[in-house]
Amino acid sequence: MDEQREDQPEFKPYHHPAAGWGAAKSVTQFLVRERELLAGPRAIVKMNHENGGFDCPGCAWPDDTKGLHLDICENGIKHVTWEMTRKRVGAEFFAAHTVSELDGWSDTALEAQGRLTEPLRYDEKTDRYVPISWDKAFQLVGDTLRGLDSPGQAAFYTSGRLGNEATFLYQLWAREFGTNNLPDCSNMCHEASGRALQAAIGTGKGTADIHDWEAADALFIMGVNAASNAPRMLTALAEAHRRGAQIVHINPLVEAGATRTIIPHDFARMATFRATPTSTLNLQPRIGGDLAFIRGMAKALLEMAETDPAAIDSDFLETYTSGVEKYRVVCETTSWADLERQSGLSEAEIRAAAKIYRDADRSVISWCLGVTQHEHGVDTVREIVNLLLLRGNIGRPGTGPSPVRGHSNVQGNRTCGIDHRPAPEFLDKLARVCGIDPPRHHGLDTVGTIEAMHRGDVRVFVGMGGNFALAAPDTPYTFAALRKCELTVQVSTKLNRSHLEHGKQALILPCLGRTEKDFQTAGLQSTSVEDAMSMVHLSTGMKKPASPHLLSEPAIIAGMASATLPGSATPWADYVGDYDRIRDTMARVLDGFEDFNTRVREPLGFRIHQAARERVFHTPSERAEFSTADLPDVVPAAGTLALGTMRSHDQWNTTIYSDDDRYRGIKNLRTLVFLNAEDMRDRGLGEFDEVDITATAKDGTTRSVRRYRAIPYDIPRGCAAGYMPEMNVLCAIGDYSTQSDQPLMKHLKVTVERSA
Repeated sequence: MDEQREDQPEFKPYHHPAAGWGAAKSVTQFLVRERELLAGPRAIVKMNHENGGFDCPGCAWPDDTKGLHLDICENGIKHVTWEMTRKRVGAEFFAAHTVSELDGWSDTALEAQGRLTEPLRYDEKTDRYVPISWDKAFQLVGDTLRGLDSPGQAAFYTSGRLGNEATFLYQLWAREFGTNNLPDCSNMCHEASGRALQAAIGTGKGTADIHDWEAADALFIMGVNAASNAPRMLTALAEAHRRGAQIVHINPLVEAGATRTIIPHDFARMATFRATPTSTLNLQPRIGGDLAFIRGMAKALLEMAETDPAAIDSDFLETYTSGVEKYRVVCETTSWADLERQSGLSEAEIRAAAKIYRDADRSVISWCLGVTQHEHGVDTVREIVNLLLLRGNIGRPGTGPSPVRGHSNVQGNRTCGIDHRPAPEFLDKLARVCGIDPPRHHGLDTVGTIEAMHRGDVRVFVGMGGNFALAAPDTPYTFAALRKCELTVQVSTKLNRSHLEHGKQALILPCLGRTEKDFQTAGLQSTSVEDAMSMVHLSTGMKKPASPHLLSEPAIIAGMASATLPGSATPWADYVGDYDRIRDTMARVLDGFEDFNTRVREPLGFRIHQAARERVFHTPSERAEFSTADLPDVVPAAGTLALGTMRSHDQWNTTIYSDDDRYRGIKNLRTLVFLNAEDMRDRGLGEFDEVDITATAKDGTTRSVRRYRAIPYDIPRGCAAGYMPEMNVLCAIGDYSTQSDQPLMKHLKVTVERSA
């Protein structure tokens, strides 16, 4: 038998606990590979600490509240170590490589070159990036923006890594310039959650906090791969199981985090290899079947209430809600046959989940992109709220809706003004406090911005962090849109694809990372972030910057703003000199940020007030609103499959650390598709056979990827899954939800055929 080559693709189903020694081994190997065996552990003891520590730039899971000194995870350590690399990318690197050459490199190879060290400008004659001074870079931005026919010809994008202070300055610059074109990563991730929660309970955020998770009798986790997307959630799940709480995972794939775990900081269990279960029930609906599943639970609950009145909270419903009787009729008239067909689950499975919900006095329902990136994502989140309302599971300890945010500060970005559809009340306060006249019309979201760039209606694109070119849908279309711009500006820490798919003029502006010290006129500065459960706390870097030429994100924004708005009365330089001045202004503009500078320095920071937690609902009826959406048809047509994109485990957003996916048993392979074994047999496919995958868009056009490997996996019939960003090409720019405008990354209609 031939010896196995090291780079040969492998697939071996994973049956071990999540985290544990597998995570410890992976982290050690990563630290060795990055040559950070000293700096990496030093950073670990500073990460997510309330006094003098920095916030993990990975996920938005809240920090520990019980004094835990190792509130870290495998992905967080990798993310921080990746940022702290000793490798550098400066003028010498670009002198040796043209942009055309780099465009042929893999995305992993691009980021692996290291940290960007100085501002760079694209030189069309040599097809290279060349050094430019900060002042000249800012002037190029200012001159180009002032030369536009209207402010609406510019778009200002942000990823979720931007701190609150920089976020506030960024939106202030855009709005003083005259546009609400403020697309962000939330437009692609949790826009559906915000719109649904705002309509249902008067707030765009979840109401549950970490204390509610700790007090809940039942946790329902929907469309979440906890072990990879929010690994610190594993601690909460393990603790919940040990105290006897019921934990139900609802996901087409049974992920490792939904089985059992060994928490690395639980030294006794690590030493004895003793795992803790992280679920009491796993259900696998078809892709898109979540709404039918939740409605089935509600139908079962209402049927229970006919003989068991305590199954629903009638007093709460009468006092605090509107529309329950119409919703009751909708549930009664939806047949079990339809619910089974659309959810892909049996009536018995749905009733089992409903019984757990009925027997629990306090329940939290949590969800991620597996719920939101669908045509009917808003309706599904509202259906989740419907179910919570039936038992009064909102506004009391141990209850509430709890969306899982992926980026570290994506929720803070929205709170601090990154919103293409700003509320009039926010604009009124911004105008009064900051002395500007912000535009009142809605701006462009992510999809709208890409389409406008492609038409030539948006001529300048500014990106604060992230890798827009790869994160967006319809990759070739997005690339072409960026190339049509007059100017693209990318504020980044590392080289990525967005620097190579650039406008006629292009700037790369390197910024400090969250791990690095930020000294300004007033001394060492801290920035604040908001986690997924509305806690706001400070983050202070601990490492010497990668280059003396780096600027902080607030300094870069203020430099561009000053050059764009030479007559501005906004004290940009004063804001950068002392971030407390930014926070003082934010305290006067943002609801819930009163006395910001004092409260953010309290241990663990502060939680933004939410009226819905007190059962005060800022809706038109001043009550929590039931919804009565039609049950969507999500069953794939004959011969087609529903495909959802997802991250591998050794990946964070578009940053890919390796071609392995430990928790799904994959090594040395990313161009793959996970398929139900029976669907593979129907197509005459075997393990690792090469296949072509073709997606058909709403407008009838098709997009394909070729020679991907077929992998048999435990996934419902009619469903398929594969990795982003490689599969983003399959999502047409026009394939977005009419409810949320989110790209349909989790529900693509595809065919899978053997490659010729």
